[in-house]
Amino acid sequence: MGKFITVLGGLISIILGAWGLITWWDSFVILLKGCVPPILILGGLAALFAGISEIKDYSQAKKEEAKNKEEKK
Repeated sequence: MGKFITVLGGLISIILGAWGLITWWDSFVILLKGCVPPILILGGLAALFAGISEIKDYSQAKKEEAKNKEEKK
């Protein structure tokens, strides 16, 4: 019985969401316009930090590789 209630709740949510989107389309567009710049900034920061971390890891790996070569000699 719980599965049917979940499906019914999902269908009701979809219908209400579609109705709300159609009814408040202008407000939805304003919300999107307000959300896109912060999302781009946060995504850019995440990419920047990931890139810096990757560069640091690569540099550290090169140092360890050079150290291992010196120890083998």
